[in-house]
Amino acid sequence: MASEKHFKYVILGGGVAAGYAAREFAKQGLQPGELAIISKESVAPYERPALSKGYLFPQNAARLPGFHTCVGSGGEKLLPEWYTEKGVELILSTEIVKADLASKTLTSAAGATFTYETLLIATGSSTIKLTDFGVQGAEANNILYLRDIDDADKLVAAMQAKKDGKAVVVGGGYIGLELSAALKINNFDVTMVYPEPWCMPRLFTAGIAHFYEGYYASKGINIVKGSYATGFDADANGDVTVVKLKDGRVLDANIVIVGVGGRPLTGLFKGQVDEEKGGLKTDTFFETSVAGVYAIGDVASFPMKLYNEPRRVEHVDHARKSAEQAVKAIKAKESGETVAEYDYLPYFYSRSFDIAWQFYGDNVGESVLFGDNDPAAAKAKFGTYWVKDGKVVGVFLEGGSADEYQAIAKVARAQPPVADLEALGKEGLDFAAKI
Repeated sequence: MASEKHFKYVILGGGVAAGYAAREFAKQGLQPGELAIISKESVAPYERPALSKGYLFPQNAARLPGFHTCVGSGGEKLLPEWYTEKGVELILSTEIVKADLASKTLTSAAGATFTYETLLIATGSSTIKLTDFGVQGAEANNILYLRDIDDADKLVAAMQAKKDGKAVVVGGGYIGLELSAALKINNFDVTMVYPEPWCMPRLFTAGIAHFYEGYYASKGINIVKGSYATGFDADANGDVTVVKLKDGRVLDANIVIVGVGGRPLTGLFKGQVDEEKGGLKTDTFFETSVAGVYAIGDVASFPMKLYNEPRRVEHVDHARKSAEQAVKAIKAKESGETVAEYDYLPYFYSRSFDIAWQFYGDNVGESVLFGDNDPAAAKAKFGTYWVKDGKVVGVFLEGGSADEYQAIAKVARAQPPVADLEALGKEGLDFAAKI
């Protein structure tokens, strides 16, 4: 008969949020055997951003156990031994295929059942695949995606097998930009392809994108805008050889990396909890419409206090902070106390080659470019303010110092009034320094 195990707390998912939630449980006080993490991955929780950055370096590449949570935010590295010491059960390589919230039961693909008193849903997102849309030839070898460490290992193996070859990156978002840089550093001939008029359109303005596209071109990366992959050819071994584009162009390729977005993994809970904005609807403590069931990280649609509306945020910073908030709330409730509302300031960042940017707030309203966004500049430093209803609501900065990034975060939170957009552009960073 298949086994059944009972825990007071179960975290479903083994990504960043799971690691930070486990640390918070330990901090708040945990009895051995009370907490389990159930993950389909074969390793303890780790800092996912490393996969598109340090993991792909040609020299001194990041490898586990070097980037287990919670090192990404300057915290303690939680090795598998840490979980054992704290009496946390790490149930790895285990896929949950059924969740019955009414009976508080999870069932694995192998038929094992797990019951709980409190559940934290930390299932994250899955990558959108070209095979989902029936793109011709998309099942060829070396058409790769990046979400977890297995994907990263496949990519590293392909890069070694196709050394100094041709790579095509499909998608101009986060993954597209970071992986194009990684492939170039590994001496690949890189072409980026995306349908939008400029890269990272969900965040970047045309003025911001002008710098990154020019900078990438100066590094020898070819950029094809306004088109997308409609099919692939493969050789007799099934390895991809050609990418066919919508505009009729044909690109040779030894490796193809696809980064066209993700989907929150909420399917197990359909019809059992309220949903909103593509995620599981939660309150400010990340509790869903079902008592004792919490959702954190990518899957949570939560009330964003700063903008007084529900939001869903796919970013490591929110994964960490929402995990901590939920655990604090769970423990406070048990002792009849409450915790402060979750007051999140949206934050995104990226590093590639020797450039780095940060963004805080909301990119809505009119945008005001400041500084020099010339891609040929020796040390670029520029940014953008977003102004809505006469207030600065978001700020982007490339090439800033720690103090300058702190200053723009303050601006995004304080939302200072601004009357003259032209004067704001001229004042640039000095405006932020005054807040």
